[in-house]
Amino acid sequence: MPTFTFSGKNAAGEKISGERTASNKQTLVSQLRREQIVVGPVREKGKEFSMPSFGMGGVKTKEIAIFFRQFSVMIDAGLPLVQCLEILAANQENQTFQKTLTGVRTTVEGGSTLANAMRQYPKVFDDLTTNMMDAGETGGILDIILQRLAAYVEKAVKLRSAVKSALIYPVSVISLAALIVAALLKWVVPIFSNLFAGLGVSLPLPTRIVMGLSAFVGQFWWFFIVGAIGLVIGIKQIRKHPRGRYYFDMALLKMPIIGILLRKIAVARFTRTLGTLITSGVPILEGLSITAKTSGNAVLEEALMKVRKAIEEGRTIVDPLRECGVFPNMVTQMIGVGEATGAMDAMLQKIADFYEDEVDSATKDMLAMLEPVIIGVLGITVGGIVISLYMPLFSMIAKLAG
Repeated sequence: MPTFTFSGKNAAGEKISGERTASNKQTLVSQLRREQIVVGPVREKGKEFSMPSFGMGGVKTKEIAIFFRQFSVMIDAGLPLVQCLEILAANQENQTFQKTLTGVRTTVEGGSTLANAMRQYPKVFDDLTTNMMDAGETGGILDIILQRLAAYVEKAVKLRSAVKSALIYPVSVISLAALIVAALLKWVVPIFSNLFAGLGVSLPLPTRIVMGLSAFVGQFWWFFIVGAIGLVIGIKQIRKHPRGRYYFDMALLKMPIIGILLRKIAVARFTRTLGTLITSGVPILEGLSITAKTSGNAVLEEALMKVRKAIEEGRTIVDPLRECGVFPNMVTQMIGVGEATGAMDAMLQKIADFYEDEVDSATKDMLAMLEPVIIGVLGITVGGIVISLYMPLFSMIAKLAG
């Protein structure tokens, strides 16, 4: 049977943690409840640091944002927690999300807190959500926390949409260009090759190069498919290894144009997440840990864990942030001002607002710059192939005219 790590509180309110074997997570939770233990996080040993994010587990991010918004309205209206969950579950079209909310409601009915009930479904509710729920229940401001979560998820969706819009256009055009060139080399060029072979004319160098490429594509077309699949699998394997993922993310951040955009996205996500957590009452050390694990970038994750360790040793947040070399000077200076004035949460939100606008602007600028470049490259490539094929014909016409 698998071994699980768990934490929680006993009947006396004391925090406890440990390891136990059980057939599955639900069995262990039931066993701990029978011992009058309020169950906290339960994870299979060896998978403790698996940090799913919004939108996983068959539930879309937009559905989670709507859920938080509706939940906050119901709590604010004074409806009991269990009734809210029952109504929200009954109105879910997504069967997976409906079953999840029904499970959360059942667990809450059994005496668990909402945060601990949600921790049983880490593929839908990540650590950021459950910790904020915990803070909301403890402080009696669950409706406010839900509103903040809804706003946070909506902004995360907007940021993700900006990234997608930055990638979809160039990827689509480049893919289309590759298909056009492949079609020319596979079916059009061989027609001209047979024509020139029958005429017995001497071919200029550009024409010979194009015909050589056509012969290669015709004989080894499978090589490109295998190469593309191998590239995807190779990247996935690299990213599975911690150091491989770190160096891959570092290489992305150092890329021209794309790297600048990715760095701005990382800063926006970091400041928005940490600011939301601190505003909701989550301690800064725990907030940094959650922010690091949900950052989506190994370089940023390692930097934030170093910052967390430095704060544990009694240092301020500004110096370790500056030393890690990931964040711009403006960001570290503004965070330093926020820390000195006791308004770091508000300062982080302002930085997030600024960098989200920067991401929108950088995305538009990148697309405006890439569009003529991609069209130009496509035109030169296709035009070069066509011209190289007609060069021998031009030579023949010139000889006949002479």
